[in-house]
Amino acid sequence: MARPTPMSGFPEWLPEGRVVEQYVLDVLRRTFELHGFVGIETRAVEPLDQLLRKGETSKEVYVLRRLQEESTDAGADDGRAGRLGLHFDLTVPFARYVLENAGHLTFPFRRYQIQKVWRGERPQDGRFREFVQADVDVVGAGELPYHYEVELPLVIADAFAALADVGVPPVRILVNNRRVVEGFARGLGLDDVEAVLRSIDKLDKVGPAAVTELLAAQAGATVEQAAAMLELADVRGTDSAVVERVADLARRHGADDPLLSTGLAELGALLDAAGARAPGVITADLKIARGLDYYTGSVYETVLVGHEDLGSICSGGRYDSLASDGTTTYPGVGLSIGVSRLVSRLLGAGLVRPTRAVPSAVVVAVTSQETRADSERVATALRARGIAVEVAPSAAKFGKQIRYADRRGIPFVWFPATPERADADGKDGKQVSATADEVKDIRTGDQVPADPERWQPPDADRWPRVVPGESSPGIR
Repeated sequence: MARPTPMSGFPEWLPEGRVVEQYVLDVLRRTFELHGFVGIETRAVEPLDQLLRKGETSKEVYVLRRLQEESTDAGADDGRAGRLGLHFDLTVPFARYVLENAGHLTFPFRRYQIQKVWRGERPQDGRFREFVQADVDVVGAGELPYHYEVELPLVIADAFAALADVGVPPVRILVNNRRVVEGFARGLGLDDVEAVLRSIDKLDKVGPAAVTELLAAQAGATVEQAAAMLELADVRGTDSAVVERVADLARRHGADDPLLSTGLAELGALLDAAGARAPGVITADLKIARGLDYYTGSVYETVLVGHEDLGSICSGGRYDSLASDGTTTYPGVGLSIGVSRLVSRLLGAGLVRPTRAVPSAVVVAVTSQETRADSERVATALRARGIAVEVAPSAAKFGKQIRYADRRGIPFVWFPATPERADADGKDGKQVSATADEVKDIRTGDQVPADPERWQPPDADRWPRVVPGESSPGIR
């Protein structure tokens, strides 16, 4: 059989990378639960007509051809009825989950969800066809107070503050309020707000001149209106001075609007809270528009400081009508972390590393195949006390068994007390005692008597840890 070649866009981490990914997931899960969010998981497949109902292109969706439901609408001309696709995000399945289970949920419903998603886009740095997302949302029934729009980015700030302890770079959370942009645009006389938002959202990619052309072609903006929108998009800051700048800009351009006033009040409240709880982390950036049309209030994008070329690693916003059963609407606010994108940069740039790639803290040596059962009894006793252990694969010379542990990054080798050990060679050919179990720290060479019912490894060695890599900020 020919050696297989990697499939582009479907990351498979080596064991060291998996340790890093699992650490990131554990920190996110712990942070979300500390803030009272409950974990859920939804199915991997959704009806194709539901996946595409918000305008996403079918080219992004992996359609299932074997697992199909019988069409209940044979006359549908788009071919979607009864067809299933793999979900490309966690928001659409979550909306469906809320509608199906509303009678069993307590609102506001605080949920986090960590799962794989699939998206048929061109693989590139930080972009995959199969990847892990971690979403956190609050959903209300009928209404959802604004303070949740303040809370959610602060939850994300807490999560990344915890990750910073192991060398993950700090983040900057960029925030805007769609009511500010919409109110300003309407105050200027631009009624096609969706076209305005889609155009402004492309500013970083195509530049001001191209956005001016887009505003004229798609939103009917005059040169003066386009210039005013670009001036708004240039506003940036970390405190309520942003509100004053926008208010002054609106007065100069005659763009006053009640929706603008509401949005500015909300944005100011968010910046005040961020300044108190996460100073320097949250920045108002009025060019952040998030082109999807279901966002109605605050919108967020998050970048790694020093790695802005990676793009947003966490984004989201407020949505008022993503889920509705015709009687009750379920507004919400949430953010989604691109875990695979983040991990790929952490590993690729050498920002973090694991202390070892395997869970084992101890290798129990085997003196002979006849006494392997003695080694297994030691391993069983250690495991019963929560210590990860493996037994050496063969009864080779102790030096070879020590080298086996060293190659795997396992810090300790355990020598059971057996009669055969009286003739066994330790490191440098030295004999070891046969009358008591001994454990060796192969990093220092220290070897001491040990009882499998009492011995404990140091806390730092009990499990693999993630630590700053050589390329982490501050590490030289």
